[in-house]
Amino acid sequence: MSNIVIVSGSPSVISRTDLVLRYVQRRLEREGFSTSYVSVLDIPAEDLLYARFNSPEVVKITQNILNADGIIIGSPVYKASYTGVLKALLDLLPEGAFKNKPVFPLMVGGSKSHLLAIDYALRPVIANLKGKSTQGVYLLDSVIDKSEPQNPVIELDDVNRLHYHLNEFIVSIHLQQQFTV
Repeated sequence: MSNIVIVSGSPSVISRTDLVLRYVQRRLEREGFSTSYVSVLDIPAEDLLYARFNSPEVVKITQNILNADGIIIGSPVYKASYTGVLKALLDLLPEGAFKNKPVFPLMVGGSKSHLLAIDYALRPVIANLKGKSTQGVYLLDSVIDKSEPQNPVIELDDVNRLHYHLNEFIVSIHLQQQFTV
């Protein structure tokens, strides 16, 4: 069974990004994947602020990521990039923490003008951590319904696009496992 770590960079308690990530998590679990969910909200703020690499929570997250077969990173778009609190967490991970792992980036933003935030902001940090970024998905806030947590993406084209690229991510995990056996 493959293990996937889902990392949410949303600092909001009720978040469209988290709704989509939880939706993806449920789909992966239905397909037999083991998942663990990490939210920046679960990490003591002082650990992130003071870069406490050896805090118990950061050590646990690091171990989960190092042991993962694939990683999904989700963030809302803030100032044309991922959130600062997600950056603080990623800065605490060791060099090569994503080495040879497929990484699926997912971002949620308010307008199409931030469509390239995955390419210009999130992919470079994934590459720096030595991950293999898959296509990923950018969704508009307007296609996510907070009142429908089981099926939050309301536009069929966006649902299909999400599933298509998630399938590519799953194939990448299987291919990576074949090459490392």
